[in-house]
Amino acid sequence: MTVIIGVDPGSRQTGYGVIQVTGPQQIYIASGYLKLQDSSHPERLKQIFFGLQEVVQLYKPCEAAVEQVFMHRNPSSALKLGQARGAAIVALGVPVSEYSAREIKQSVVGYGAANKEQVQFMVQRLLKLVNKIQADAADALAIALCHAQSRLLKIRMRL
Repeated sequence: MTVIIGVDPGSRQTGYGVIQVTGPQQIYIASGYLKLQDSSHPERLKQIFFGLQEVVQLYKPCEAAVEQVFMHRNPSSALKLGQARGAAIVALGVPVSEYSAREIKQSVVGYGAANKEQVQFMVQRLLKLVNKIQADAADALAIALCHAQSRLLKIRMRL
């Protein structure tokens, strides 16, 4: 049994999703998002760091996954996103894997250019959830599911 946390870092909201993986089976544990208060950027980075540390202490994941940085049109936005990712990665304190947005969507939806609604729908279906999931939490769960599928593939390739 492995517990994986997926994190979708943002400078305004940071989503997280926690799943348990046993062989090919993936079970939903928790998800949510940190709504960052309107304050200075360094203060929001501290909120990400301490908020995710609380989540990690509560669910004790063994592995983590985050989305790779993609280039925004606005370099300032890309820099802030990179800093949010850095705060999240340091807070997790477990091995972290990174996946591109296209890889995540491909592994969850089967289409690398899927939209947010398609990702939400498939995450809900794959994890057998009754209620719709908030967008940032769904993205984080998609990242965790992508990592679970990637590690299963690596295990099978070793056999």
